[in-house]
Amino acid sequence: MRLIEKVWFNSHPAKYLLVPLLLPLSGLFWLLSTLRRLSFKVGLARSVKLTKPVIVVGNIGVGGNGKTPVVIYLVELSRSLGLTPGVISRGYGGQAPHYPYLVTAESTAVEAGDEPVLIQQRCQVAVAVGSDRIASAELLIAQGCDIIISDDGLQHYRLERDLELIVVDGQRLFGNGLLLPAGPLREGQWRLSTSDLVIYNGKKAKKNASQPLTMTLAATEVANVQSGQCIKLLDFIKLNPSVNAIAGIGAPQRFFDTLKINKFNVKKQQSFVDHHSFTLADFSDFDDTIALIMTEKDAVKCQGFCQSHWWYLPVDATFSDVDRALLTDKIKALL
Repeated sequence: MRLIEKVWFNSHPAKYLLVPLLLPLSGLFWLLSTLRRLSFKVGLARSVKLTKPVIVVGNIGVGGNGKTPVVIYLVELSRSLGLTPGVISRGYGGQAPHYPYLVTAESTAVEAGDEPVLIQQRCQVAVAVGSDRIASAELLIAQGCDIIISDDGLQHYRLERDLELIVVDGQRLFGNGLLLPAGPLREGQWRLSTSDLVIYNGKKAKKNASQPLTMTLAATEVANVQSGQCIKLLDFIKLNPSVNAIAGIGAPQRFFDTLKINKFNVKKQQSFVDHHSFTLADFSDFDDTIALIMTEKDAVKCQGFCQSHWWYLPVDATFSDVDRALLTDKIKALL
């Protein structure tokens, strides 16, 4: 974990030095973001209403909250209602040949970013990436999509949304509660009360939130990065009494905790920054004689040089029957 993240989330002693130094910048961030938001509210800037309903899944803080599993869940839920969903994303870290870029089965994380590739491969759904989310959404509508799900984009106020979901990390919550860069927040906690639904990943907390939902991430199998072979979780653990682990996501400790909860015996673990571009050299310190396990998001970036003993742990968002019914009703209301 980077020092600044320790200051944000763990009350590292360096906070007494860094936070006062960064507070003026947080004040500037607040001013600029407030002016930008007000420009849409008073009509100085225009939001665009699309011809199909839009669901925005975002957060008020930095990454690692669990947005992607929620997006995947909404894709499958929409399909169960007879809809043809499409997903739009910024495509962070990708360098596509043009934008908006339609992600295909042959697209790589280098082109489209790790999360869009993960979503396309997992769901076989139409995904478009680009900084202009409206252009991306219109591309998907032209492809026949009748509902658009935006992976992130909560602060992209130019895109008018019909349903807004904020995902909160139930463990880290809001850190020290300060705006960037002194804290991890893009917007204040007041923003929760303006959203249609607030989803807590792993823990319910009702503070400042109307209609809070609780989500858990469940794993049932392990997949081989190279071959795609899937093995039931318990069978994999029996065959691999010890594993090594890596994670290059927003909250890597959450992944390592998930392994522990699922009874993995992790011999060595290593974390990388979110959206890290992996190379084979990143794995040189690991023992090749035991299995190496990673997140699904990391796996899409390693397919070009992966080894036969590399595996990833797919996780799925799960909701209670009551919360699933609430999400279903919200989507039906859009139609």
